[in-house]
Amino acid sequence: MPVQVTGEIVSNTKAGDYHVLTMTGKGIPEDAKPGQFVALSVGGELGSTLLRRAFSIYKAQSRGAYGGTIDIVVSPHGPGTDWLANQQRGDRVNLIGPLGKPFALPRDPVPCVLVGGGYGSAPLFMLADALAARGCRVDVILGASNGSKLFGVVDARRIASTLSITTDDGSVGTKGRVTDLLPRVIQRAQSAVVYACGPMAMLRAVSEVSTANGAHSQTAVEESMACGIGVCMTCVLPVIGDDGQTRMVRSCVDGPSFHGNRVRWDAVGTVPEGTIGAPIAGGH
Repeated sequence: MPVQVTGEIVSNTKAGDYHVLTMTGKGIPEDAKPGQFVALSVGGELGSTLLRRAFSIYKAQSRGAYGGTIDIVVSPHGPGTDWLANQQRGDRVNLIGPLGKPFALPRDPVPCVLVGGGYGSAPLFMLADALAARGCRVDVILGASNGSKLFGVVDARRIASTLSITTDDGSVGTKGRVTDLLPRVIQRAQSAVVYACGPMAMLRAVSEVSTANGAHSQTAVEESMACGIGVCMTCVLPVIGDDGQTRMVRSCVDGPSFHGNRVRWDAVGTVPEGTIGAPIAGGH
């Protein structure tokens, strides 16, 4: 069960355009699994920012000099994330976690590809360690608009059998998108599963390429999660169930990881016709 605790910032380290924050949070690192996230209160007690911010768990250490700690990756782009990126050692922050369903791991050792876009790649490295522990081959593709927006290159080199990098501007690695290289990586290793974290457009493309190349995909969606516990309904998206019916599911509690071929990518942000519980066209 998730817990709400007040943690303490242990360190704030710059990584390209991002900040890696290490913090305590009793009860969270001990239970955290790859793909889960935490929801942080931002702005301080006197701040006017009411909604929490959701961050994927990048690392979780159940033991250490400070007890258990978790790492998150922050990309400053608004008042809440700017405030968080400026927190220093000793500052306190309220957090809830671990939240969401973790990635599903293969029962048997199979080759896997991990695809990350920008700082969205953060949860892939706990996943890579878990897959390696099961004897799975791990290949990694990281992409971003430019070199300063890549994240996790050093981690990927440590764990991956191969690492491929793409940037939109060609400043690092291959010029282009992660899906330009994905078919070749799948085919070379005969990969069975593709895991992806990053922008929604990237996840849709990765899902389509994976299916076309005979691989299953798990995609960790990036929907706004105002509460993180399934109450506010701001993070719903249309997903096809085992019975073939579309339902509006909550990313924070039913995800954030979904089978890529089950997400109605073309209808994200809407309630598509035929969805269970949707208004009937022409009805009252």
